[in-house]
Amino acid sequence: MKVDVLLGLQWGDEGKGKIVDVLTPKYDIIARFQGGPNAGHTLEFEGIKHVLHTIPSGIFREDTLNLVGNGVVIDPVIFQKELEKLAPFNINIKERLILSKKAHLILPTHRLLDAASESAKGKNKIGSTLKGIGPTYMDKTGRNGLRVGDIFMSNFQEKYEALKAKHVELLNHHEGFEYNIEELEPAFFEGIEVLRGLTAVDSEQFINDALKSGKSILAEGAQGTLLDIDFGTYPFVTSSNTVTAGTCTGLGVAPTRIGDVIGIFKAYCTRVGSGPFPTELHDEVGEKIRKDGFEFGATTGRPRRCGWIDLPALRYAIMINGVSELSMMKADVLDNFETIQVCTHYIIDGKQVDYLPFDIDGVEITPVYKEIKGWNTDLTKLTSMDDAPQALLDYISYLEKELEVPIATVSVGPDRSQTLDNRK
Repeated sequence: MKVDVLLGLQWGDEGKGKIVDVLTPKYDIIARFQGGPNAGHTLEFEGIKHVLHTIPSGIFREDTLNLVGNGVVIDPVIFQKELEKLAPFNINIKERLILSKKAHLILPTHRLLDAASESAKGKNKIGSTLKGIGPTYMDKTGRNGLRVGDIFMSNFQEKYEALKAKHVELLNHHEGFEYNIEELEPAFFEGIEVLRGLTAVDSEQFINDALKSGKSILAEGAQGTLLDIDFGTYPFVTSSNTVTAGTCTGLGVAPTRIGDVIGIFKAYCTRVGSGPFPTELHDEVGEKIRKDGFEFGATTGRPRRCGWIDLPALRYAIMINGVSELSMMKADVLDNFETIQVCTHYIIDGKQVDYLPFDIDGVEITPVYKEIKGWNTDLTKLTSMDDAPQALLDYISYLEKELEVPIATVSVGPDRSQTLDNRK
């Protein structure tokens, strides 16, 4: 058995949660491998919208185990709130959810450090979600972090106080930044008690034992490829590896254990926060996409920046991840366009470029577009690709030819039922 991987190919918010939910019946285990509560995975079914931040998107399916892997960072406060929102749905959390002992914890002081750092940047802010993600990963790589396994140790409080003291020293360097740690700690320790009531495992051993016993596993990524700490639009990126390689380090599986890689992308493009966005639209078209697609952050509520699909960026993401099949999301958002623009390449310093160069932020980029006929039809009632308008089929065929990867799934609405199989 191998671990299949599902991840985003743009700047996040591609609709990964929905596709994980749709695919979950095929898998025994859904395993989140990186990121933290800066992610917002939205699922909709039976008229109810659910937003998950840390818990894997397979949690609503019976007979599926959900693992929060070692590559994830967990905020006990947000995690507890997430569990409370699931309470009305009678989900047996203790049977369906397990945590890696090696997953790192987000402390209240991590969030304060995040806010202090972002504030100090002034106009050079990177657009942090202020969830403490960056400082937590910094402590992880600096070998100072606290992990889920630590909460079961007798010296946890001692370790917590030592790390808090270090953070306070750092916070005191931010002149004028006011904070009150004591206000934040009661909720944190209440969340710690909730975590202690769940099952924590040596997840790398657990995953590999599951593979040996024939279990099927889907690894769920957060954010998107263009936010990867190494391969994204640095420094406007997240703090973890969002690409396929992050599955190996975030779950403890060997590269030879990776199976299919499912890449998720929108029929257009969006981005939250600062950073380069070559195809961004600052006009009524961009506003129409934002309005029709309800493009506001699931975690922050911030309006997303919107633009046309970017093939150089998509090709780059497909290459980095070794994508074997694609899922195109939110095709219905483009229902009312006579024509659709597709960015085929960039012009940088007078030269044609068809990939993401090193300095995408510090140079003037002119996107070159190809005009495609729109379908100008309501897709939300489609139940089969057999009934799809020819213009949509032509758009899909064009993308498949350019990207050299099949588009296996097409989403035409937010509900899990509005997901069409496009396998030939």
